[in-house]
Amino acid sequence: MEILTIPTKPIEGQKPGTSGLRKKTRTFMETHYLENFIQSIWNGIGGVDGKTLVLGGDGRYFSDRAAQVILRMAAASGAAKVIVGQGALLSTPAASNLIRKRGTDGGIILSASHNPGGPDEDFGVKFNTPNGGPAAETVVGRIFAATKEISEYRIVEAQDVDLETLGETTLGEMKIEVIDPVRDYADLMEQIFDFPAIRRLLDGGFRIAFDAMHAVTGPYAREILENRLGAKSGSVINARPKPDFGGGHPDPNPIWAEELVSLMSAEDAPDFGAASDGDGDRNMIMGPGRYVTPSDSVAVLAAHAHRAPAYENGLKGVARSMPTSRALDAVARKKGLDCFETPTGWKFFGNLLDDGRITICGEESAGTGSDHVREKDGLWAVLLWLNILAATDKSVDVLMNEHWADYGRNFYTRHDYEGVETGIADAMFDDLRAKLADLPGTEIAGRRVEAADEFAYTDPVDGSVAEHQGIRILFEGGGRIVYRLSGTGTQGATLRVYLEDETEDSARFGQDTQDALADIIAAADEIAGITEKTGRDEPDVRA
Repeated sequence: MEILTIPTKPIEGQKPGTSGLRKKTRTFMETHYLENFIQSIWNGIGGVDGKTLVLGGDGRYFSDRAAQVILRMAAASGAAKVIVGQGALLSTPAASNLIRKRGTDGGIILSASHNPGGPDEDFGVKFNTPNGGPAAETVVGRIFAATKEISEYRIVEAQDVDLETLGETTLGEMKIEVIDPVRDYADLMEQIFDFPAIRRLLDGGFRIAFDAMHAVTGPYAREILENRLGAKSGSVINARPKPDFGGGHPDPNPIWAEELVSLMSAEDAPDFGAASDGDGDRNMIMGPGRYVTPSDSVAVLAAHAHRAPAYENGLKGVARSMPTSRALDAVARKKGLDCFETPTGWKFFGNLLDDGRITICGEESAGTGSDHVREKDGLWAVLLWLNILAATDKSVDVLMNEHWADYGRNFYTRHDYEGVETGIADAMFDDLRAKLADLPGTEIAGRRVEAADEFAYTDPVDGSVAEHQGIRILFEGGGRIVYRLSGTGTQGATLRVYLEDETEDSARFGQDTQDALADIIAAADEIAGITEKTGRDEPDVRA
């Protein structure tokens, strides 16, 4: 076995975003592209000599080849051991759990999350630190700096490693342990939740449908929901992971999870429906004929978390990303909990979790989690919902109506404008910033502006500052608009507009969300000039 030192040079655009580096798959397949970025990770974290890492991902196209390259590069740089999910599969929360359980020096996750997969679609690489969470801004900064200085990478010349056979092997001096990707995670879920209560619920005829969307969560859901909890065989649909996610878009929302929505809208709909995304960290919750928004979901979970054994002594605190609706804030106020508002990106919850300030956190883009790992966790959210339904003996519909009666309703939606030309998007935000000082006190679409700013966050644990985290327009009476440019896409810019209003009037609780927010939606377009500047009359996605 020979260690090769390959000359290279920096490649433009290898700046990791909030969830690692995401590009088109064919970009990652270009000469030196993947290797440059992996070597930059090694360089940015101070090398991997003598270290133990976790490796796995969502099984999307190119994952198998990328895993082999990463193993050969880890061996060439002196890593002591790499723990790999069988077939290079590991859901993101399962990888986080494994990093924490084994006490490793971090891990590489191969995923572009909810983005589509395939040779002409998306691929991604993310480094998670020893706490199991996404790399902090300082680490990301060092990795990016390394991408601009790289001159060579090291790789072992060797045959592919067998990643299908469980057990230990070697690559040069480096040990490779191929593990069952599901078992450790499933065991953790059994420790957190009241599995006997959920089994009794399912034994009593309660029917569920879980759409794995041909993504990584399929094997996890089958093992936990069908094998361990006794859900009827076939309750997990689209359960086999496919490199192109079956040609679909593995994003659990009412647009892309069309099969589940159709199933839950039928006359004989199951009692509970759920879906997860490409790498298993997002979720969608439904009852018969009812979609539960992610913002409402995290609020309900926080209100009822004490019904699960792991949280029976109460919560330390809660947190939400700034664009997420303030439904969680209402729960925190009533329960006397601290509620932190952070920038978008799960890594911002990490310090709060590690410091013991919060137990449950969530973001509007279908991500919810707790202190059991340092990633959002789709199946965890589904299981907590089932635990709550089992403990209360109430339907999703009844739970939601009772929640609004107790805490009020936050009407909330997100409008996405995808693939906006970057120059247009940047100019729009420059114009918005220029308007902020003059907006308070003005009336727009019948609503009076109370305040307007650009959100900045000072971490209460380490004092680090994150600026330019979204533009906020606050109206009298609780209405709100947030504008952000998303970093999760791979082409152009995605303009995300978050729209919210609140009411304690029970007569309005059943109102359609888009109708209830009509004036806020009109104000958002008027303030930013979305239609005028983008030429688009409608968003691509309403979530």
